[in-house]
Amino acid sequence: MAAALITTAAAAAPAEPPSLRTPTPAQVQTQVHELDGHRVTLDVYPAAGPLRGVAILSHGFTRSRRTLAGHAQALADAGVLTLTPDLPCTFDFRCNARALAALVGSLRGGEAFGAPVERVMLVGFSAGALSSLLAAHTPGVVGYVGLDPFDRTLPDEAERLGLAAARSLRTEALLLRAPPSRCNAEAVAAPWAGALPALWRDELIAGASHCDFESPTDWMCRLACGHTDPARQQQVRQGLLEAAARWMR
Repeated sequence: MAAALITTAAAAAPAEPPSLRTPTPAQVQTQVHELDGHRVTLDVYPAAGPLRGVAILSHGFTRSRRTLAGHAQALADAGVLTLTPDLPCTFDFRCNARALAALVGSLRGGEAFGAPVERVMLVGFSAGALSSLLAAHTPGVVGYVGLDPFDRTLPDEAERLGLAAARSLRTEALLLRAPPSRCNAEAVAAPWAGALPALWRDELIAGASHCDFESPTDWMCRLACGHTDPARQQQVRQGLLEAAARWMR
């Protein structure tokens, strides 16, 4: 999530609608993995039915793995083993990308869950979308989803990190975006759509706030970035499920 969230003050906000409320099934497991020199805590959502592949969901700036739990459960219900890690590096997107790449490598080698995994999709929200994009070149990644993504230019770089990575990504990609706002840095990642060579779809969700892309979101996000709407949230969820159906065959 964009840096605007850091300065948020406490306030009451409406709860997430029941249809999108995060389930809390007993089978969700919390594990700790050593990834690129970091101890990373992640939640594992076992796939319902035959395993179709693995999805790794990465949270936004100042957020945690729990803010994507609803999306994770929906993907698991669709037959996709889903992992939601707490990204190890707050400001270093390349560090997070290396950890994600290491997790993909562990999945493909069979070290993580006992049997090799051939198909992995990376999903990231806001700043997590940038980290996921930087890792999407990793062998075994068959699809990338950016949820209202964020991009950044580093002092020693002439071009934004994500835009440069997008130009060379051959993996198929889906972008689900909100209109410009301070929380997506005025749609700073919109140029990715024109740069991605294998773009499947770039979907602008009319009227969406940054918070519509989390599941569950919370009062902090709503106060900083705008209210949510069940119909818009469902569009995001539907996009994720369509991506899983396309890539996790």
